[in-house]
Parts: sequence; structure tokens; C-alpha cells
Amino acid sequence: MAMPDSPSTSGWLSAAANKLRAFAYGGENAVLAKRPRVGIALAGGFARGIAHIGVLRALRAAKIPIDFVSGTSVGALIGAAYCGGTTLEEMERIGMATTFADFGRWTPSWIGLATNQRLEKYLARFTPATTFEELQIPLAIATSDLNAGITVYYSHGPIAPPLRASCSYPGLFVPIQFDGRMLVDGFLTAPVPVEGCFLQGADVVIAVHLEPGNLEPPRTFTDVLSRSFNIIQRHADVAWRQQADVVIEPDVEKFVWDDFSKTPEMVAAGEATALAAIPQIRAAIANFVDKSTEKPVAK
Repeated sequence: MAMPDSPSTSGWLSAAANKLRAFAYGGENAVLAKRPRVGIALAGGFARGIAHIGVLRALRAAKIPIDFVSGTSVGALIGAAYCGGTTLEEMERIGMATTFADFGRWTPSWIGLATNQRLEKYLARFTPATTFEELQIPLAIATSDLNAGITVYYSHGPIAPPLRASCSYPGLFVPIQFDGRMLVDGFLTAPVPVEGCFLQGADVVIAVHLEPGNLEPPRTFTDVLSRSFNIIQRHADVAWRQQADVVIEPDVEKFVWDDFSKTPEMVAAGEATALAAIPQIRAAIANFVDKSTEKPVAK
């Protein structure tokens, strides 16, 4: 933070403390010379991803800035729509009317039961943007290289291929051949793509995780496949939790993968949980500013 022209040390510290306090408690006139860049990492979860809309709504109401977005699977779709300028209200309206046929088509093969090629037209309902460069907010989409077993992030070029790859749930959707790689759902290697925000330059990252529910017996092959992967993920989610500054986990366990008709309830769940986390988010932002404004110790 730049220092005033000729204040005393105590005066400068007092002024800085007042500014941080005003920001932390939501003061409308808070002014910071150096605001941290805030990123939000959106997890996958099929229809449960609609809860992301509620989280974004709560952050908007609290005037929490979002400078970068990274997404896995449905988190990548929500991220593309949001970064493309789609209003949260329009996103909720489209989500309410969504069915599997809007983004998937059953075409059984040796490497998948369906294709998600329709996802390209589905994305067009939200935004006319077809490249990352056209988005209003920087976005990184997480995919998994099926051969190398690593996360591959995309933030430049066409949106559709990486988005389709990030949403290609293994066993259900056919993998996507793109950029010389065979790509599948980003959740395999980046269930909550916190790293994607940091790679773009974020200083503070909010992670949104959607815990799947197992309240009812599995109904279909998809349910069995989904729960099997979820069990694996529960034992491999330590890294992203340690990287995130704030973790938001909406209560969506009672919803199943295709509960699009319950959009209002999922949006409400996301909004309620995010609102409760606002003080923690403000504290994380203020803490970053506090560290960045510390006077260096004279040697």
C-alpha cells in the first residue's frame, strides 16, 4: 500500500487499520490501494452444480469481487455462463428447464454410453462467446488427461472442446479428443479446481464443493458409477482443501444427479451457505491486505 506524503508512523498504521476494518465489515466507502484478486473454484456435481448459482448470488449481494473463475464439469459450465455475462436469474431459469437430452444423447459404444456433443448448443443458450478471449471474466476449465493421469487446464482458444471434456464423466460420456490428448471429466484429477484460480493469478481463492448424497438406493447404472467415484474422491480431497482460503459446501446431499426440476431449492441451498461464509471471506481478503501492507523491518 502506498504511504501518505508525510504522516507519522502511528498515523499511517491507524489509517490503514480503519480502512481494513471498514472493508472487513462491509463498509460501502471502503477504499483499498491494493485489493487482492479473488478467484472462485466451482466443483462438479451434475444437477447439484445449480447450487453454484446461489453461491454467486450471495457473493454479488455482499459485493465480494470475483476476478477469476475455474471450473470442473458442471462448475465449468456455470463458470462459462457467468464469465460470459449471463445473469444469475437467466441461469436459474435455464437450469429449471434442463433435461439430460439438452446436453447428452445415448449412443452406446466401447468407450462410453453417450455423447455430450449437444453441450455446445446448450452453452449457446447462455452466452454467444465461443472463445475464452471473448469472456468478460478470465476462466480456466479443468480436464483430465486419461492417458497421462494429470489435470490439464484450458483458458485460451475455443471453449466448447475443453468444456465438453470437463463434463465427460468416465463410463457415461465418450472421452474428447482435443489438443493431442484424450480428455475426460476434470473431477478425476481436480474435483475442486483451486489450482486453476492460482494459475490465473488469484491471491485469495474461494472453493465451492458439492458433497453428493447417498440417501436413496442407486436407481441406475449412472448412480452406481457416480457413487463409486464419489467414494474414491472422499479419500483424495485433502490437497485442494489445504490450498483454498475459504471452503463453501452447500447442503445438496438430498439431491440426485438429474434433479434439475429442484433448481430453486438448490439455488437456495447455495445462497444460504455462501451467506454464512461471508464473514470468513471478508476476513481472508482483509488478512491478505494486512500482510501486503506490513512495513518492512529495517535492517
